[in-house]
This record gives sequence, C-alpha cells and structure tokens, in this order.
Amino acid sequence: MYGIQGLRAADTTTTGPRMTAQAPDVRELIVHTETGDVRGIVVDGVCTWRGIPYAAPPVNDLRFRAPQPATAWREVRDAGSFGPIPMQKRGFEAMCGAGARTPISEDCLTINVSAPMRHNSQLRPVVFWIYGGGFTLGGSRGELYRGNRIVLAGDVVFVSFNYRLGIFGFVDLSSWSTTDCQIDSNLGLRDQVAALQWVQRNIATFGGDPDNVTIVGESAGAMSVVSLMCIPSAAGLFHRAFAMSACGFTAYSQERHRLWAEALVKSLKLNPGDNTAVAHELKSLPAENLVTAASNFFYDTAPDAHPGVLPSSPVVDGDFLPRHPIDAFEDGTAHRLPLVIGTMSREGALLHRALPVICSRVSRLDAMFEQTAPALRGRIIQAYPGYPSKKTAIDVAGDFTFLLPTVRIASAHSRLADCWVYRFDYAAPLTRLMFGEATHGLDLPMLFGTTGEGEMGRFDLFRRRSSKQISQRFQGTFLDFVHGRSPRWSRYDEQGRLTRIFDTIDREEGDPRRERRLAWADFKGPP
Repeated sequence: MYGIQGLRAADTTTTGPRMTAQAPDVRELIVHTETGDVRGIVVDGVCTWRGIPYAAPPVNDLRFRAPQPATAWREVRDAGSFGPIPMQKRGFEAMCGAGARTPISEDCLTINVSAPMRHNSQLRPVVFWIYGGGFTLGGSRGELYRGNRIVLAGDVVFVSFNYRLGIFGFVDLSSWSTTDCQIDSNLGLRDQVAALQWVQRNIATFGGDPDNVTIVGESAGAMSVVSLMCIPSAAGLFHRAFAMSACGFTAYSQERHRLWAEALVKSLKLNPGDNTAVAHELKSLPAENLVTAASNFFYDTAPDAHPGVLPSSPVVDGDFLPRHPIDAFEDGTAHRLPLVIGTMSREGALLHRALPVICSRVSRLDAMFEQTAPALRGRIIQAYPGYPSKKTAIDVAGDFTFLLPTVRIASAHSRLADCWVYRFDYAAPLTRLMFGEATHGLDLPMLFGTTGEGEMGRFDLFRRRSSKQISQRFQGTFLDFVHGRSPRWSRYDEQGRLTRIFDTIDREEGDPRRERRLAWADFKGPP
C-alpha cells in the first residue's frame, strides 16, 4: 500500500498539475508494480499515477501484434504525466478532451490510476473506464476522464488507459499475416484485456481490490464493455459491467472486414494479392500515412459505400471474439455478470452533427434497408411519423445504432443474470434547443460529476442546479453498483421491461417506446 496519510492536495491548471508549496514528499507516493516502482502526484485531492506502461510499445515488429509484456525498469519511474494518446486523425483531439498539442503516438499503451488520499485497511472497489470515439478517436488523458470526483464521491480506485484505435486497433489486417511478418486481429480489444490483466496483477498495491472490478464505458467504450462480456480470455478479470450507449451491432464477420481492409490496402497503392509485400509495407509505412488512408475511408468513403456499418470495429474472428456479442448474449455464452445498460433519449442528434458514423441520411437509410431488410422497411418507418424528414431519419438511425441492440442484449441477458436498463432523458433548455432531447455523450459529465465545468461547461449545456442534482443521482446509482448494491429500480425482464428514466424527476416505465421496439423486432442487423 502507498503512503498517503496526511497528504495535502495539489493545484491543477488546464496545462497540467502544479504542486503547491505544501506538496507531500514525493517518496510517499512511490508504489511498486510488477515492472518497477512508480512515483505519483496529488491532484485535486486524490493520489494519481499516470502513463504507466501496461504493455510493450506496439511499434516496429510489434505493430499489428497482440500486446506483449512491458519491459521492466530499475529506477523509480516518474508517473506524473499522461502518455501520448493513440494514433488518430489530427484535429480531433478535442473529441477526447485533449488539447491541440496533445502528443499522439503508436507508443500509447499506458494506464493511469487514481485513489483516495485517505488510507484504508481494506481494498477498495475498482472502476475500469473505457473511453469511446467510434473506435477511431479518443484517449484517456482528457480532463473529463480523470475520474477524480468518482474517486472522492465513491471511495474507489479509478483506472483509465489507452487502447489502439482505427487502422492500428480495429481494422482486421490479419489476412496478410505471414510466417515472417505476423498480424493479429482485434488489437484494440486485446489491449483492453491486457490492461485488465495488469489490473489483476498490480491494483492491490494501489489500494484496489482485484476481485471487485467494474468495467464501464460509453459509446464505443460501451460496445467494448459488451464485447468483453463475450471474450473468453476476459473471464474472471471483472465482476460487473455498466454500458452507456452501446452500439451493439458494430462487430462484423471476417469476410466483411476483409473487404474493408482490402479497400484500405488498395488506397495505399499496394497489391492485395501479394501477402509478403503487403505485410512488409504495413509494418514499415509511416504511421501518419496509415492514419490518413484509414481516415479517408472511415469518414469519406464508407458512410455511402457501406451504409449502416462501422468499418473500424471488432471482428468476429472465431477465436479471440468467437461469436458476435449479440449472438453470444442470446445463446447464453456471454459472461453471466450483473449488467446495467442504457441509452440516451435521442442518441442520433449529436452524432449526426459531429461525425458521419451513423446512418442518419435518408439516402443511406434507404440503402441500408435495401441491403438488410427490404421487407421490414415499411413497418419500421411507420413507427416514425414524418419519415423521411431529417428529424425522423436521425431518430431511425439513433434507434438502429443504440436502442435496438440495447434492448436485444438486455432481453437476452436478463434470462440468465441480473440486468437493469435505463434511459437518460434529462436535457437543459439549451440542449433541447440544439438537439431536441438528451443526446449522445451528454451523460458523461453526469457520471463524472463535471457538470458546468470543463469542456461541457463552456457550451453551457446544463443549468447548474438541476444538472448537479441529476448528476448526483446518476453517479450515485453507478457507485452503488460498483460497491455491489443493486440499482434502486426493478430488474429488467421480458415481461415488464421496466426501465429507469433519468430526468428532472426520475421514474420507471414499462416497455418505453414499445411501438418502436416492436417495429424493429425482426431486424437482425447488418450481415
């Protein structure tokens, strides 16, 4: 256990931590890990250790390989600064709450830990946070994701980490693997499992309980949560799961991923029929070239060429991820752990404006239905009066991407394990003006207790009194769950489908938006 008695808080600014004159002796924040000792800092009333390698840098021969053990060090390692965020398109750093000068690197597999300053003779519950960003954007160093208020409010140990994104983490290039130049699948998910394994081996020295770990994520992070519940090698690494806006369909077959990867290989002016040459070039091309080619495909080509799907995504490889997550939940092979899963009232509104990652244009929706469910199109759109207006197209896309898979996962999981479902409806007047209703991502400051502050506060999307009150209730629900207490509403089942609605006044509803659910009932998702 680290020495934390009597420590004083450190000051922090937008450019990073600044220790006060009363800062503790840094030797009191030295913690032993399996690869060496690390020295943390005190920021905003919590002890924090940043940028600890949990795996070897995935560069050179280790590019496109499963994460390998980190190299040990002898001297005490400074853990006062975050590591670089994963490779991604420059200019989007603000999407993960980081500044324009944020370091970006392939060498990104680092983990961060925050813990209360007060000593506790018993190990504390662990919160394991997985950021979102469409599997192409994001990182763990953003101000929003530091988890200080969760640590203070919940008396927990908070863990965040980086995992590989885009072409480096969620494009299946394994078809070009050779004996001399090997390439693995599902690299981003493998990173997540490696980080969980690091937690199991090391978190006790930070005061965290390796037998009491809750994984939580939003958007692509929530899809990661759902996927981890279906990955055999993740069994036993966590004990509860909390999924916020899981885009549950976004895992696809090897055949589909092969088509996308081939398009990317061709865009790099490589011959997809020459495995040896392709594998060598993929390993040696500058990382920026790969990011540029992938970004052009993800954001410009794919939304029209492949409507309704997300090319940067997990691959059902039959090995690491044996089954599509929804299939795994429905056939009972998902890990039978307590699950809280929920959506926002109008998921599609923000993503329609921000990124073309959902199929929210009428032309793309019609093309998706033509490819997947032409016989169901009429019935589905009847549940959205006014279609094909822009507003209803956004609602159809949001429900297809988030609501439908959430209902399917909850329905299946509730047959075998404890499951609770919520919908987040609270929206301040400016939010309603901009988006109509509560939309994707606006639950994040509610969970982290940062309403009216930081990036969100600059846009004044929340009225401080009402937003703080609902933040306390939503965060309190989450922390109850982390501590092993059941949420304060009824478990979900297929008979009542009772759902907690978080709003100015919280309530329970049975089978909310039943007409939409029934309209989508026979839709199986992308092939």
